[in-house]
Amino acid sequence: MNWITLTNEEQLHQIKVHSNTKPQVIFKHSTRCSISSMAKNRLERNIQPDEMDFHFLDLIQYRLISNKISEDFKVCHESPQILVIKNGECIYDESHSGIDMEQIIEQAMAV
Repeated sequence: MNWITLTNEEQLHQIKVHSNTKPQVIFKHSTRCSISSMAKNRLERNIQPDEMDFHFLDLIQYRLISNKISEDFKVCHESPQILVIKNGECIYDESHSGIDMEQIIEQAMAV
């Protein structure tokens, strides 16, 4: 998996901009949670689709960015959590054992 590490709020603006031409995926990961580690491992066992970018947020280290994601994309905070951003908006979010690459692809590629 070719993760793009999220470390500042400016990147959220860029994610919105880039989502107008290519779906963007944000994975909010808690380094202190075994369920989050399991979800990350499941994602990493899949082949990353070229049609979208995958962003990784360590929400323990960057809690303010995690809060900003919830605010900007109007989703409740969960951990682990996956968000699919398309045309500047979150079109799909899922958490815990619901995080599944096939669902991410299906949602991201839907018209």
